[in-house]
Amino acid sequence: MEHSLNAVELTGTIDENSQLRLDDRLPIPGPRRVRVIVLYSEDQDWEEGEWLYVATRSPAFDFLREPREDIYTREDGKPFDDEV
Repeated sequence: MEHSLNAVELTGTIDENSQLRLDDRLPIPGPRRVRVIVLYSEDQDWEEGEWLYVATRSPAFDFLREPREDIYTREDGKPFDDEV
C-alpha cells in the first residue's frame, strides 16, 4: 500500500529528560501517529542559513519538486518590497 507523506518544519529543544519540546504548536489535528526526523549539530546551534541549506537537500522535501506541487506563477501575487 502506498502512502503519501507531508512534511512540517518546526524548531524545538531536547530537554533534560531527552524529550522533544516544540517551539510552536503543530498545524496538524490530533490525536495522530507521526514519524519524526530530528536534525541536530553535535557541537553548536545552527544558524538559520545552515538549517535552510540542509532542509533544501533533505529527501523529506523531495515531493515539493513534483510538477503537481508547482501550482503558482509570478502573476499569482503582488511584489513584496520591505524597503521603507
